[in-house]
Amino acid sequence: MRTVMGGEVWPVADVLAYLSGSWRVRRSVRDLASGDEGRFTGTTAFEALDGGGLLHRESGTFVWRGVARPAERTLRFLPGAVPGTADVRFADGQPFHGLDLRSGRHTAGHPCAADLYRGEFTVRDADHWRTVWRVGGPAKDLVLTTDYARDA
Repeated sequence: MRTVMGGEVWPVADVLAYLSGSWRVRRSVRDLASGDEGRFTGTTAFEALDGGGLLHRESGTFVWRGVARPAERTLRFLPGAVPGTADVRFADGQPFHGLDLRSGRHTAGHPCAADLYRGEFTVRDADHWRTVWRVGGPAKDLVLTTDYARDA
């Protein structure tokens, strides 16, 4: 474990090996413009893909403005160009962002139409990691904070 500005981080030699398995997920969503807040709770499974990499399947319940709805998403975490890193793609294969947790922390960006997604990934220890996405643009002003805890 290392201490850096913003807290302690846990370096990960191989992001795909680290993520493999099942995780409990808790996400808060804050709309900075309206003040609305929502919550997602569920699970994420990182399962082996034929040919290498992991299929990320997230499912659970998203509560927004008092209304609970089922929610899910699928991503592909493929081996990155540098050993130990990943190339994250949407379910349809379109690029999302790179992921390098060898220092225990990573920052990524993704333009989506007129909005910009900027994410920070932090590994806390062998069984806990967090993402914070800041989404800004003409139609969005959001902060999404997700905590992952490995399923026993």
